[in-house]
Amino acid sequence: MMPASAPGVVVPRNFRLLEELERGEKGFGDGTVSYGMEDGEDMQMCNWTGTIIGPPGTIHDGRIYTLRIQCGQGYPEHPPLVWLRSKVNMSCIDQRDGRVDTTKFPVLAHWKRDYTLETVLTELRREMASPANRKLPQPPEGTNY
Repeated sequence: MMPASAPGVVVPRNFRLLEELERGEKGFGDGTVSYGMEDGEDMQMCNWTGTIIGPPGTIHDGRIYTLRIQCGQGYPEHPPLVWLRSKVNMSCIDQRDGRVDTTKFPVLAHWKRDYTLETVLTELRREMASPANRKLPQPPEGTNY
């Protein structure tokens, strides 16, 4: 979802992140993904947290996955860094530390300025339901990296 700005207008990083924060706090969609600031005192708006509820009809069904998201100073020109805090077995997740591998996750590999934190979380959830990930054996629920 692109922030509400005129076509061709480049919204500065902090304004863009404020728009995303507002959307994240208000809630969106069906509630299966959510995000917000990790620390309300983070004036640079770098550190975020996210939640994904696993998609139905998959091994992830009903599981709650928590994430850590870091929006560097280059965001939104450059993608955020994303780590799963909850252990999950997926083809795009580095099993050593839970980091989403930017080379194996298309949204991050082919980042566009119009993408948002919501895009990242929604696409991660969609990836959980992909044929490559929907039935992979999973670590016990509640385990973390």
